[in-house]
Amino acid sequence: MQAKTSYREAAVRGASPVQLVICLYEQAIEDLRRAILAQENGAIEVRTRQINHALMVLGQLQGTLDKQRGGEVALNLERFYVVVRAALIEAQLKQSTRILEQQISQLAIVHEAWLEVERATAAGKPQSAEPTQPQPEASSPETRSSKWNA
Repeated sequence: MQAKTSYREAAVRGASPVQLVICLYEQAIEDLRRAILAQENGAIEVRTRQINHALMVLGQLQGTLDKQRGGEVALNLERFYVVVRAALIEAQLKQSTRILEQQISQLAIVHEAWLEVERATAAGKPQSAEPTQPQPEASSPETRSSKWNA
């Protein structure tokens, strides 16, 4: 674990803002995967700790949005984070691995979009397209996080 932590710290020190966002998405996804494993093993404290950490990561992502310069993309991301965080709280209360899996899927979609931004930036292409953001729907908790327009 120490080697992994050292590697991650070194990667973060030299990372661009986009790479930092990607790292945070990867951390949130990893936290939720660990929460699912903990739930399946009956380790409620571990599950709770992992979900809480994912909530903190999403809070960091949400808190660093630049709504002035980010425009509609930043507003869409904020709505996305609000919906995902609400679903994680619901998953915690209902002890639902299904909801956790849905949120991993949603985070993975946006994570892939950020990877595409990084590839475009690294290739020297103009960054004309921001990552496509899912649009939350106001509906029941079951469909709220499963229907996204990507």
